[in-house]
Amino acid sequence: MTSTAARPDVETTGRDPGAARFGLAVLALATGGFAIGTTEFVTMGLIREIAAGVEVSIPSAGHVISAYALGVVVGAPLIAYLGARWPRRALLVGLMAVFGLFNVMTAVVSSFHWLVLARFLDGLPHGAYFGVASLVAADLAPVGRKGRAVASVMLGLSVANVAGVPVATWLGQHLGWRSAYWTVAVLALVTVAMILAFVPRFAPDRTATGRTELSAFAKPQVWLTLLAGAVGFGGMFAVFSYAAPTITEVGGLGDGAVPVLLLVFGLGMVVGTWLAGTLADWSVIGSLVIGSAGMGVALLLYWLAAPGGWTLLPVAFLVTALGSVLVVNLQLRLMDVAGDAQTLGAAMNHASLNAANALGAWLGGVVIAAGAGYRAPALVGVGLSVVGLAVILVAAGLHRRQAPEPVSVGHSSAGTS
Repeated sequence: MTSTAARPDVETTGRDPGAARFGLAVLALATGGFAIGTTEFVTMGLIREIAAGVEVSIPSAGHVISAYALGVVVGAPLIAYLGARWPRRALLVGLMAVFGLFNVMTAVVSSFHWLVLARFLDGLPHGAYFGVASLVAADLAPVGRKGRAVASVMLGLSVANVAGVPVATWLGQHLGWRSAYWTVAVLALVTVAMILAFVPRFAPDRTATGRTELSAFAKPQVWLTLLAGAVGFGGMFAVFSYAAPTITEVGGLGDGAVPVLLLVFGLGMVVGTWLAGTLADWSVIGSLVIGSAGMGVALLLYWLAAPGGWTLLPVAFLVTALGSVLVVNLQLRLMDVAGDAQTLGAAMNHASLNAANALGAWLGGVVIAAGAGYRAPALVGVGLSVVGLAVILVAAGLHRRQAPEPVSVGHSSAGTS
């Protein structure tokens, strides 16, 4: 595979940004991930407040979560196609500015249908932002650290669940749910300023075309990886989407336990993202098997632990830790198997994961509405994990038979199968 570090679109400035400049650039990119992660997951923590605010049931309010996820699915390939020749820094700034604007729209709309539309629009920049940010981080990283650079960008999403989501949930509970989205809009503005200050300019790749990006869809391994994410990761969202009523109505705890549960979910993501980089150095495909199978077991434990109240917390940690191992290694896998369609391959990971978001939230709402209770989505998640694991095993079998190049990102050793 052509190294991203050798791509012709990196502008030669004659200056070595050095470790400090590299760290600040990655911090700027991760801050955008922090903002995106906050807006994506705070909806789950405030689902009861949102449902009451727009006068719908909690299962119906779950469609707000699905709308955002569908926006990511639509936006990732569309923006990768249209933005193939854009300078990457300019594209990142534009995506984050639009993202902030649609969070403002979310905060000011008054009806359920307008809220669903606002969340759909806000999801459009999500996948493309993470895809382009991952490529920029890989290009800027020293030799041998590209995989960890990508994981660092993804860490912004994880840290959001430790700090951003609990704080935004607390604000939403005490100042009204709209305050959470105003907060995210401010974070988006901060991210724009940081990208302009710390991320070097990238000249556009004049050879890139939308057609080249779409060539990724001709590769069976791309489709298998996307399917593994879209189905296998759905289990986490099946339980995460309805975590608040699960711990209060099934676990018997008060509203104050909701931010604590979300904090634990976030800590699991941070640890899992860190662990994912280490596992990727061993084997990307092996890491995908561990993440998928382990999450299935953890979701079964979640179903068993739910009535125990506080005993649900360590299980929630385990669910998201294993899920994050899956997320990072799906990203690395797609960046390899997409070939020359780097932007689309990187962006489509988040389209796949948000298809999982939509699928998990929808199936969880279906079983709840059918009267199975708030524990039932965990069992749905177990089934989704089993299917996702089967897809990964099929992809691994094809990988061995085709004897491809080692899975890697640029010159990094990360991802060797």
